[in-house]
Amino acid sequence: MTDPNFRAAAEAVLPGDEAGPVFREPWQAQAFAMAVALSAAGHFSWADWAATLSRKLAGQTAEADADGGGYYRAWLAALEELTDGRGLTSPDERSSRQESWAEAYRTTPHGSPVNLPSD
Repeated sequence: MTDPNFRAAAEAVLPGDEAGPVFREPWQAQAFAMAVALSAAGHFSWADWAATLSRKLAGQTAEADADGGGYYRAWLAALEELTDGRGLTSPDERSSRQESWAEAYRTTPHGSPVNLPSD
């Protein structure tokens, strides 16, 4: 069941301007969408999400956000903590998948789409 405060909370934390949501990089939008979808599916409450994200943001320094991406790096760290903690993934699985994507990126010709080979 969706947390009743979920939509309002999501809209409150989403960076934006008068034109709508603002993401500097595609991965930021994807991380945002994953957190919203997992919360909506009942894997964690929006209150749990907000508390976890707050802890991650509190641990940042100004230098960590020099490029403006610190907010979403904290978002990603919170997402990883919650998915690991709920058994949706494990650090080993995540590390293996990250390495698979990194290898696919390194071996893809410039200008071609990066595709992860089938396992």
